[in-house]
Amino acid sequence: MEQSKEEIKKNEEALDKFKMSLYDLTGKVAIITGGNTGLGQGYAVALAEAGADIFIPTFGTLEWDNTRAMIEKRGRKVEFMDVDLTKPGVPQKVVEKAIETFGHIDILINNAGMIRRNPLLESKDEDWDKVININLNAVYHMSMAAAKVMAKQKSGKIINIGSMLSFQGGKFIPSYTASKHGVAGLTKSFASEMGAYNVQVNAIAPGYIKTANTAPIRADKARNQEILDRIPAGHWAEPSELMGVAVFLASAAANYVNGVIFPVDGGYLVR
Repeated sequence: MEQSKEEIKKNEEALDKFKMSLYDLTGKVAIITGGNTGLGQGYAVALAEAGADIFIPTFGTLEWDNTRAMIEKRGRKVEFMDVDLTKPGVPQKVVEKAIETFGHIDILINNAGMIRRNPLLESKDEDWDKVININLNAVYHMSMAAAKVMAKQKSGKIINIGSMLSFQGGKFIPSYTASKHGVAGLTKSFASEMGAYNVQVNAIAPGYIKTANTAPIRADKARNQEILDRIPAGHWAEPSELMGVAVFLASAAANYVNGVIFPVDGGYLVR
């Protein structure tokens, strides 16, 4: 059916609203848990590259100086806070400190996490508790603390970090698998309510990425080949290949994206 001149004009006006500046994070403040190492460090540097100032709560001070240098090289500000996110009341203190430091918050990336590998029948209760506490409980409490602030200001982005194990079962990592399934559910639950406050809640599900955590798997020739055979892209991802998604979900370009678990996996899940 042919469009009327009025409809064509409206479409043109709507398309004219899309600008590359929608990806610009200048003036935004992002809290990135565990943003001092690994993929978290990558998210921190990527958001700084896009213009955001960064607040990083970490467990210990590893890589603080190096991370600071990379962020300040991009002309952005960064502050750190040495805390245990699994302790009662700490997530609230993190949000309060970030606001005290930068005046406001706009973005939360729940990146901090851990993994424990053991055959199921050899799994230890203490490993289960540690993994669930940081990978799931801390995500909930950080999200709650940030959501209360974002709801009042009627804007914000919460980005959780899931996994291929948000979709599948995983050998030797029952606690990690359970936590990442939980992160997917938590993401959807928060999204369903926070959308009314103009707060978008999504998750990134990294595929097989070249990091310190995956070094043991890559060193196992048989397992490494098994994984490569399932990835249509044919290779493990470099950490930089996740950063575009992080910037997109943190930006105004993703204002109508809510409750999505976003795989960045080279096609792994389609096979």
